[in-house]
Amino acid sequence: MSSQGNGLPEDKSWPELELPELLTSNGTVRALHAAIETDWDSLRRSGCQTAAGRASWKHIIHDPVAGLLAGETYLRSIFEKIKKDRLNNAREISGVILAVRTLWIDSKLEAALDSFDGAGAQVVLLGAGMDARAYRLSCLRESSVFEVDFPEVLQAKTAILEAAVGGIDEQKQPILKAKSLSRVAADLTEDDWLQKLQISGFEPKKRTVWILEGILYYLSHCQAIKLLTIIAEKCQLTHTVLLADFMNKQATKLSSSTFHFHCDWPDELLPSLGFSDVTLSQIGDPDANFGLMEDPLNLFNKLRSLPRSIQTHPDDGTPCGRLYLLQASGSPNQTDS
Repeated sequence: MSSQGNGLPEDKSWPELELPELLTSNGTVRALHAAIETDWDSLRRSGCQTAAGRASWKHIIHDPVAGLLAGETYLRSIFEKIKKDRLNNAREISGVILAVRTLWIDSKLEAALDSFDGAGAQVVLLGAGMDARAYRLSCLRESSVFEVDFPEVLQAKTAILEAAVGGIDEQKQPILKAKSLSRVAADLTEDDWLQKLQISGFEPKKRTVWILEGILYYLSHCQAIKLLTIIAEKCQLTHTVLLADFMNKQATKLSSSTFHFHCDWPDELLPSLGFSDVTLSQIGDPDANFGLMEDPLNLFNKLRSLPRSIQTHPDDGTPCGRLYLLQASGSPNQTDS
């Protein structure tokens, strides 16, 4: 379905809120989501919010289990925000930045796997949350996928997906698209996550795509740099690709209690850590648009027209909060170049 510049379908309609049947009929699933809302902190709950965003943009992102993983509360919340934006003729519809980020990572992931000439690769999602790429991307058919996150997050995710298997509607049951999927219970702020990843079957010398989506800014500066350095070191062993998003300093001020790590120049940071090929995109760039950012007065297009060094918008004095999308790579024969 084609879209207008603000992400709305051309007929200006929006898919109605459809709660997955299991969210209302399955006691186990309802109990799991109730526990998520009461027991999890904002970092853990962010996975459900991301899933809700993907479910609400289903005319753009085809994720069969996003709604189930999101839960009723987060689904209703994002749909109410979208309804309000549409009534106000907003230039940016809620969730559009998440939709663009999802599509950007999907497209770069597929291109990276294609560049490996059909050779099976590993794909590691750090802070995977409720991500369902292993169930929706056919480009993963030759890839071993590893999802790394807190034990309670992966346990809840596994239980929710298991409840969907054998459900009433066979067409909506999750089907694994990846060659294999391993869930690795680990805390990325601890020193043993890489060891746990290798125990789960990860091969350090095998070509790998690392995905850090919506995770870096929840970490401290020290934790984020350490994580990125560990990944960069893999460039000395094998062809390594990193796909990640970074907030600049002004963006983290949106919630100083939640967001910590920021980087105004990630395209300079990553080469200093050991990546030999780094490209940066901003929301709205030609490769980070997907027909959702055509309005020139869209907030993100207005930011793109300003030098990245400017911290406040000259027109209204608002903070220039930016989200950068980074693709970085390296391999043993490039690290000295």
